Amino acid sequence: MRLLPRSLFGRLMLVLASGLVVAQLLSTAINLVERDSALVRASGMQPAQRIADIVTLLDSLSPVERQRIVAILNVPPLVVSLDRTPSSEASEAAGGAHAAMLAAVLRATIGDDRPIRVAIGGTPPDWVPGAGRGRGQGPMGGGGMGGPGMHRFPPTGISFLIQVRLQDGTWATFDTQVAPASASLPWRALLTLATLLAAVLLLSYVAVRWVTRPLQLLATAADELGRDINRPPLPESGPVEVSRAAHAFNTMQTRLVRFIDERTRLLTAMSHDLKTPLTRMRLRAELLEDANLRRKFEADLLEMQAMVTQTLDFMRGLTHREPAQPIDIMGLLESVQADNEAMGRTVTLVGRVVRPWTGAPQLLKRCLSNLVDNAVLYGKCAEIRAEERADQLVIVVRDQGPGIPEVDIEKVFEPFHRLEGSRSRETGGTGLGLSIARNIAQAHGGDVRLRNREGGGLDAILTLPWNHESRAPDGPVAVGR
Repeated sequence: MRLLPRSLFGRLMLVLASGLVVAQLLSTAINLVERDSALVRASGMQPAQRIADIVTLLDSLSPVERQRIVAILNVPPLVVSLDRTPSSEASEAAGGAHAAMLAAVLRATIGDDRPIRVAIGGTPPDWVPGAGRGRGQGPMGGGGMGGPGMHRFPPTGISFLIQVRLQDGTWATFDTQVAPASASLPWRALLTLATLLAAVLLLSYVAVRWVTRPLQLLATAADELGRDINRPPLPESGPVEVSRAAHAFNTMQTRLVRFIDERTRLLTAMSHDLKTPLTRMRLRAELLEDANLRRKFEADLLEMQAMVTQTLDFMRGLTHREPAQPIDIMGLLESVQADNEAMGRTVTLVGRVVRPWTGAPQLLKRCLSNLVDNAVLYGKCAEIRAEERADQLVIVVRDQGPGIPEVDIEKVFEPFHRLEGSRSRETGGTGLGLSIARNIAQAHGGDVRLRNREGGGLDAILTLPWNHESRAPDGPVAVGR
């Protein structure tokens, strides 16, 4: 199982998306921590001032008056109690940095170095105001509690337990809590971060697509170049690197076209020049009195002429392209069958193709003729099987010959390669038929491959992909006759 995408676009998107997601998560975590610290500071400043005022007031009162004043000041979220035993949990060390910060604010506000204990965390117990007022009972065991109502602290949030020693040694305990709305997750901020992440990912997608699209166009152009050497050149626009790559590709295509044209002109001239001496040799051969010798000369001359013609056709490649048009495949196969039967060969046709295929009819007919020639020459007869599949057209040419050794399956497609050493027309010609057939198939986006059958015989399989033009035509259909 591959975890990384295979395309450059997918890998760039994976790297960018992973980096953005990690960065946003870290940013969210840092913001939440900073927000909590800010909440504690903001929540501590206002209670610290109020606690300092209450401490100053309680210092100036007698114990009896303190109880009365505390009962009045017990208004949530700040609850005051007296004579409560100093808690071991309430210390600057227990609360950490927040407790130390709040204790420092209290000392600065009160203005002396009296003992102060602070604890942060948890949810304080229910507070029943007026219950036990005057008995020194508070919300955590202290006094100042009484009254008929039940008042609860908010069920969630950050609670503070603050104990300050008064001047006469009495400990005043203060319980307060951050509002639950402030303690909850900042959904609006999280939504903002999520929106920012989505926008950045969208922009990254557009940017990566913009960067990788020229590579896709270059790959497509390189693939089409193998099918049509005269395809339109790539536009030399965009960034410097892209325009340079497009310019280099167009230069390569121009050089290839020039090389093929020069080679074709050279071979055409050679073919034209060879016709004259071949014609003279044929005329002189007819003047020979020895019939046997004359027959041998004529056979050699025919073989030379065939070699020149087929070599020229192969070296020309497919530079001379006929226009593509819808082809009636069954009509074309019946034409190939009729041509071979006229030469006394046994060729049968099996299957049916209804859908027209768009291509060059004369080239396709030559490809099929070469495959049939190869089957008849080596297998004495040929059977053509046509099959219309969803994604491609498949034509199989079968023979009843001895087959080909597996090591030579691909070698026979090489120019002039033959399994037997002679160049006699009676034993297989020049060895260019399969090469020309594969060139024609590949020029149409298909291929030709060979396969030995169990029990003997060889299958030449021609596969041609359907294209967007392979549909029911509005005009006439070519049959390649």
